[in-house]
Amino acid sequence: MAFPVDLRRCQVLGLAGTAFLALGGETSGALPVRDLLAPANIHAALGLVGVYFGVVLLIAAWLLLGRLVRSTEPPTPRDLLLVLAVWAAPLLLAPPLFSRDVYSYLAQGAMVDAHMDVYAHGPSQLGGPLADEVAPLWRHTGAPYGPVFLAVASALSGLTRGELPAGLVGMRLVALLGVALMAAALPRLARHSGADPAAALWLGALNPLVLLHLVAGAHNDAIMLGLLGVGLVAALGRWPVLGAVLVTLAALVKAPAVLGLAAVVVLQVRAGRRPAKAVVTTVVAAAATTVAATAVAGTGYGWIGALDTPVSPHNWALSSLLGRATGALLERLGSDLAPLALPVWHVLGLAVTAVVVAAIWWRLRPRPVYALGLSLATVAAFGPAIRPWYALWGLFLIAAAAPTASVRHRVAAVTGVLALATLPSGGPVDSGQLMLAVSGGVLAVVVLWQAHQAAQAPALERTA
Repeated sequence: MAFPVDLRRCQVLGLAGTAFLALGGETSGALPVRDLLAPANIHAALGLVGVYFGVVLLIAAWLLLGRLVRSTEPPTPRDLLLVLAVWAAPLLLAPPLFSRDVYSYLAQGAMVDAHMDVYAHGPSQLGGPLADEVAPLWRHTGAPYGPVFLAVASALSGLTRGELPAGLVGMRLVALLGVALMAAALPRLARHSGADPAAALWLGALNPLVLLHLVAGAHNDAIMLGLLGVGLVAALGRWPVLGAVLVTLAALVKAPAVLGLAAVVVLQVRAGRRPAKAVVTTVVAAAATTVAATAVAGTGYGWIGALDTPVSPHNWALSSLLGRATGALLERLGSDLAPLALPVWHVLGLAVTAVVVAAIWWRLRPRPVYALGLSLATVAAFGPAIRPWYALWGLFLIAAAAPTASVRHRVAAVTGVLALATLPSGGPVDSGQLMLAVSGGVLAVVVLWQAHQAAQAPALERTA
């Protein structure tokens, strides 16, 4: 007998999940350094168990909601937006979770506000409490972000006067704005692509990765994807120039969004504009936007050189894994070529990305939104660095344009795995923390199973 599913049950279960996430994060999240607890501390251990208990509850609520979306009486997009708001609410004032990147954003914003070259120097140049919050690996690294995001971070620094609690809340509000833009764009993109708007919202906005990393982690990928989404919506209508401007602004937050300009061109061509005119219009709009945004931000063009910002030596991107394995083998063989293994594999990864992206656009020219989603997924998969939230680059648009239910199912499976892939502190995993995380997840499964059995009991008694 199937577990009874209704919107209210999904809403409450997901709310319980994010509430446990927020509570557990109070002792095990990416806390300010003065509040960090040792992993062996009992409060940190209980917090870690609580976070993974909440993650599994959230995944279960999301999957049940997916069943409801596929039912004969699915919820409306408005219903789903209300669910998203309810699920996100406990995370609004929670500490940062799953990453310390938000501290880097605040430090870089303070640097721009102090007229320091954020591309030439890392946060260590800033000094003070904000720089101390940045992960050691990135304290001496220039910003890899574009002038639009740095202008936002600088404005936030000025408004909050460098106060950490206010800065964290402000950066989360920026991320929430990005998520709101994503949710607003998805139904329109889905209708254009012949997909179900409710299914698009379920997969692209209520996705656990959105809540865990864009809301709880306050990543700037949210504002990048939000601008990209509304830019594509504008290009679908009568405003292709506005679409090119918005997509360019997205790329000036994080560079991968620049691929969206190809979709803007294709959408114009499909609307009847000559290809040459579509390309010229898009290029001119993008160039003018870039010049204007860079001038307003006052950061200069150092962001172009920052695109090759070094990645963590322990990054688990495919090209990095192969590079480290090849380097280790060459060292064992006594070869002097060992130091070249990692950069060579990174170059190969970029070459594979270029070939695959070209093939995607050649084959899927009539479906530009879907082609863009697959292209961004390819960039994330074969690039030199990968994080769980990078999967959202492609997932957001695949959700809007997936041609079949099987594609959505595969994307949902990837989501479930990636949602469990990062500790709430954002740090490396040790065996003790892994056991605590697994314990929290198993406890959630047991509770869900008991709830399932309890829900079945009355029905079994009626049929007895």
